[in-house]
Amino acid sequence: MKLFENLYRSVIKAAGSRQAPGVLSALSFTESFILPFPPPDVMLAPMSLAKPERATFFATITLIASVLGGVVGYAIGAFGYELAQPYIVEWGYQAVFDKATEWFTVWGFWAVLVAGFSPVPYKIFTISAGVLHLAFIPFILASLIGRGARFYLVALLLARYGAAIESRLIMYIEKIGWAIVALLCLAIVYFNF
Repeated sequence: MKLFENLYRSVIKAAGSRQAPGVLSALSFTESFILPFPPPDVMLAPMSLAKPERATFFATITLIASVLGGVVGYAIGAFGYELAQPYIVEWGYQAVFDKATEWFTVWGFWAVLVAGFSPVPYKIFTISAGVLHLAFIPFILASLIGRGARFYLVALLLARYGAAIESRLIMYIEKIGWAIVALLCLAIVYFNF
């Protein structure tokens, strides 16, 4: 039984559906201000692989939805931080939030730009920017540049090289999948989750 290959093919099929861009938009929007959501790359990547000719379109809708969600995150930080703060603590983001606010005091615009591109949770930076009342226009510009660079890079690389990567991925997907499961089990046992 090819568990991970079947799962992979199901994800690629779903990524090629008509509903996928709407799901991608919703994920990109909510990920920018709600803490436990995964990054939009988890949808953008398979969609770009499934339909490489539409990769830039997918990156564009991801960018627009993500920056609009960033505006909501900014507003939460500026006007409703007292409501969001308990969740930041509960879900274990307080240390990251403290580091983000420290970066803002030193780097400002550049902190948002780097956060938009990096795997650091963008939502922490959107809320932090609002809490610290970072100038709104530079916040939007940094978000557009950082998030745009990241999403277009993912989409274009997969559109360009995805077919070559996919054939190798299919060859080793079962081994990779079971290795990830084993590592997760070890992490659960080791860290007593």
